[in-house]
Amino acid sequence: MLHQFRKQYNYSTLSEESVPKNPYDLFKKWMHEAIDAKEIEPNAMVISTVDENMQPHSRMVLLKDLSSQGLTFYSNYDSNKAAQILVNNRIAVLFFWPNLERQVRLTGSVSKIPESVSEEYFASRPVDSQLGAWSSPQSRTIRDYNMLKENAEKYRALFGAKIPKPPFWGGYLIIPETYEFWQGRPNRLHDRLYYSKSCSCEWEIERLAP
Repeated sequence: MLHQFRKQYNYSTLSEESVPKNPYDLFKKWMHEAIDAKEIEPNAMVISTVDENMQPHSRMVLLKDLSSQGLTFYSNYDSNKAAQILVNNRIAVLFFWPNLERQVRLTGSVSKIPESVSEEYFASRPVDSQLGAWSSPQSRTIRDYNMLKENAEKYRALFGAKIPKPPFWGGYLIIPETYEFWQGRPNRLHDRLYYSKSCSCEWEIERLAP
């Protein structure tokens, strides 16, 4: 049955002449267009890390800040992903915006952001999300779902209205070293433009076959 699914991509095109020299500018433009197109969670991204056995692991997380320096997301520092980043700080990222028939792939390195920045962001989160960060021993085996609810009520009673950031929770900054922009085209002849840094630290653009 799956082999019967077909979709023609006709939304747009992507050419070397139409894109900026800096991939960040194009990525920011595409992100805004994904928001305007009402993509479901346009800031959702797949991040892939590698463990000590060279086994890749992928999961969805939410992009929470975007700048020319890189991409920021937040996580539990005791999670599996955090352990993998500690072993190997190389990372791959994927965005998919089906309404726009677009993908963006990035590769680079990842590291923790300053604690003060994590604290500022944590303070902006809804109270229930703050409690969730305390309540979930992320990636660990738990008794049942009720354990999470019990933990949330325990921390709600402990902290009251002002909930501090957990010491085991904070942000990561992804510093891209390559970008690939994919625009769907008819008959699977898609556009793929690949940005990478040259020896002179200038971005080079190449077209890849689909």
